[in-house]
Amino acid sequence: MTSIVRRLVRFLVSTLRLLDMLFFTSVLVGLGHLRFRRQIKSVWPVQPVMLGPKIVLFMHFDKYGNVRPQIVDYVKKLADSGRSVVFITNSGKLRSKARTILQPICASIIIRNNVGYDFGAWRDGIAHYKLPLADTEELILANDSVFGPLKPLDEMLAALDYTKADMWGLTDSWQHLYHLQSFFLAFGKKALNDKAFKKFWATVRPVPSKPYIVKKYEIGITQYMLKYGLSCAAVWPYDKLILMIDQLEVHKLLTFKKNDYRKIDPVSITRKTHLLRLRHALARRAPLNPSAELWRQLLLSGFPFLKRELLRDNPTKVEDVHEWIYTVRHELGLDPEPTLIELRLMLKGNAP
Repeated sequence: MTSIVRRLVRFLVSTLRLLDMLFFTSVLVGLGHLRFRRQIKSVWPVQPVMLGPKIVLFMHFDKYGNVRPQIVDYVKKLADSGRSVVFITNSGKLRSKARTILQPICASIIIRNNVGYDFGAWRDGIAHYKLPLADTEELILANDSVFGPLKPLDEMLAALDYTKADMWGLTDSWQHLYHLQSFFLAFGKKALNDKAFKKFWATVRPVPSKPYIVKKYEIGITQYMLKYGLSCAAVWPYDKLILMIDQLEVHKLLTFKKNDYRKIDPVSITRKTHLLRLRHALARRAPLNPSAELWRQLLLSGFPFLKRELLRDNPTKVEDVHEWIYTVRHELGLDPEPTLIELRLMLKGNAP
């Protein structure tokens, strides 16, 4: 009887939590529909801007109005590639130092309220400049949720071949539903001129709920494009990343010899644990988050970023992420110091 009561209590608690979440989400969605979708406070320059055929809408947030050095470098590399960068900050402000650094690089700077996350910012940028324009060939949506770039972006940008796919991401995910991860999305001319693009952005509202944004917009935009017959692809596709797992030689950690010190070495044990996590997921066809669980495979295949959330919070408890410095410095010959400098302001109670 006690067991039945316990199960009943657990069921009631989980049901109440679900109802509470649904009610709370409904309130937030309602708030998003009541708010004005346009949340722009100011635009620089005031006079009309001539944007080139390739445009980047770069979303940023910093509660103090600062811009991290790596973000400046990222934006500069995008601008140096011949693209017009519209820098959109959700900070509600920008410090004068940040303005001074960004203005020579960017075609425009939009300051808006911190409402609607990245999709709200991108929607405002698209609406403000009435994108796509008649001569727009490409539109990239990017944000500041990464550390890097760790290397030049030439190869990455050259991989955006719109004869092979209408919409590109850097990574793709099968979690919940198939989608391109939204920290970098790129649309070619066919996608931009399709009614699906205009219809999707007409649905975007400044809803103050990250789970809703992820489900409705991050996952939704790929699904929307696919349903309208447009093709989508990732520069570093999931199926190729998972094929690399056995090619990293970490399988040696599964066959420790009798007196091998790695049997008791915590670092080796965490690497083994993570490998087993990946292998278990593959065996069960359970989707992994490529920008988190497959961070090593991404770096070794040329991916120029590390997700900020992974190094700062590690919400999915990736066991071997402590090896990122060694991988960047010794396996790739790249410099981890710019990322370390920024982590000094972000980490709380953890070492890098």
